[in-house]
Amino acid sequence: MLTFALAVFLLIITPGPGVLSTAGVGAAYGFQPGLRYVMGLFIGTNLVGLAVISGLAAIVFSVPVVRGVLMAASLAYLVYLAGRIALAGSKLAFIDARRRPGVKDGILLQIINPKAYAVNSALYSGFAFLPDNLLLETLLKLLIGNAVWFPIHLIWLFAGSALHRLDLAETTQKRINYGMAAAMMTVVLLGVSAAL
Repeated sequence: MLTFALAVFLLIITPGPGVLSTAGVGAAYGFQPGLRYVMGLFIGTNLVGLAVISGLAAIVFSVPVVRGVLMAASLAYLVYLAGRIALAGSKLAFIDARRRPGVKDGILLQIINPKAYAVNSALYSGFAFLPDNLLLETLLKLLIGNAVWFPIHLIWLFAGSALHRLDLAETTQKRINYGMAAAMMTVVLLGVSAAL
């Protein structure tokens, strides 16, 4: 069980669309508005987890055309997001939206987030610690996963909102934007290499 919890921690804390966008929303809008977005991500990641556990994700992704379209859509969204981050200029607003992202935006991001499917597939299909009671093991994995997931995203949101409150030099703000964009592009490249 401890190995599973460590795996959850390491898989979730690494930069992916969820945590990077969480930091971005915090930096652009502050902690309170970011909480609604994180709640959407939370709901979305649990929907993805249930799709993986039930086998629905495997059925959907078994159709090559559907898998290809969803992968292309998610990678295109991540490239778009990286571009918005990089082009934010000297503003410390990683996501330049006309409105504050909310619950719906978080849910939608997780549904097209390839890392969410990969992480959930790895966690729920591996790390067996109660092989004689699959139902209890799955329920415990859901509880442990959420107990680790939520605080990590709150830390990323807090880090982003801390940047929101700082009066950083223009060049520092640009470097942060470029660094966040580069991290998002790394996620895109990893997604493309995994798809090949």
